[in-house]
Amino acid sequence: MPNLSRRSVVLSVCAAVVAALLAVAAFAPLPFAIVEPGLTANVLGAESGTQVITVTGVPVRTTSGQLRLVTIQATAPNASVHFSDVWRAWFKKNEAAMPRDAVYPSGGSVQQIEKANLKEMTQSQNDATSAALKQMGLSPSQVHVTLRLADVGGPSAGLLFSLGIIDKIDGDGHGGDLTGGRNIAGTGTIDASGKVGAVGGVPLKEQAARRDGATIFLVPRDECSDAKAELPSGMRLIPVTTLTGALSALSALRAGQATPAC
Repeated sequence: MPNLSRRSVVLSVCAAVVAALLAVAAFAPLPFAIVEPGLTANVLGAESGTQVITVTGVPVRTTSGQLRLVTIQATAPNASVHFSDVWRAWFKKNEAAMPRDAVYPSGGSVQQIEKANLKEMTQSQNDATSAALKQMGLSPSQVHVTLRLADVGGPSAGLLFSLGIIDKIDGDGHGGDLTGGRNIAGTGTIDASGKVGAVGGVPLKEQAARRDGATIFLVPRDECSDAKAELPSGMRLIPVTTLTGALSALSALRAGQATPAC
């Protein structure tokens, strides 16, 4: 009996310690951000009364259809996210818990993170412009492109900016629109050579795109698995790896031909 009593005491103490640790874990801040579908913007049009893309130095076309960049919105980089928040997000289709470092640059204050996001966005816009002008064989010394979109940071709009610039200047090359009049959304980074890169948060971006009327979604091919996993009804995926490939896929779409698929 004395041994049994001792064992019971040890088990009780262990249970109390585990309960205490679980209680601490439940209320301790975790290195996660809670993200959900964010805003979308038609890069061929205006946001808050300002044209997203302005081109000077060459004639500019009147376009139809939409090329809609998509975003996610996340809890602030200094927000306290707890286990209960992560648990809730796990069961919600329109929320996700992502490592904070995957959403925000690490190791800085809120102001430093905002500055880093703005820097990434500026570099993305420069690369998008370079890739688009190179694709059309135009010199940046003759053509000036200005991209304006408030409250959006990071590099994930690069592909859509490049497509928007091309549609504004050259369209499909034969007097028509890249979109064929459709509402087309997408995401993906782009470098100055036209290579498209992965971005993260694709399922939530698809939700934002479908919410705002898009029926086609351009996705970096490396993110096909994520894109297919929670594809909204009525939306068609087109995977891309380069700007040239994206243009070819849109050409096939306009012609009613087969397009790449995930």
